Amino acid sequence: MSDGLTVEFSVHRHRGKRCELRDGSTAEEPTTPAPPLGNVPRVSRLMALAIRFEELIRFGEVVDYADIARLGHVTRARVTQIMNMLLLAPDIQEEILFLPRTVSGRDPITERDIRAIVAEMDWNKQRRAWRSLSNATSLNILFEDQ
Repeated sequence: MSDGLTVEFSVHRHRGKRCELRDGSTAEEPTTPAPPLGNVPRVSRLMALAIRFEELIRFGEVVDYADIARLGHVTRARVTQIMNMLLLAPDIQEEILFLPRTVSGRDPITERDIRAIVAEMDWNKQRRAWRSLSNATSLNILFEDQ
């Protein structure tokens, strides 16, 4: 002895830019927003990659840097360079992850620029070096636009 249960839902059939509902009425197809202009800077992608590699090692999906290097078809030295970005102060890592997209030309900050900052173990000194690097690159961008 079960009570009846009624479930109602709409089924969309696509026809061009409009969708026809099961009841015969139409609805506009949802539009997707245009992707943002420009490219994510390479140094931002490398920072995200370092974080992902660390996660893979922590959860035991890969054994060590050599394992990552083999899987990625790169040298162990290159993996070490990428992983060294994790030695940056957390706030610098966050800023790198959220650098503005590069709309034209080369990325203003490169991984090679970051290496000198990574070599400094004191986070306060890293922050000063990062500020001077980011200020210098933002000034260069301003002058290139004129």
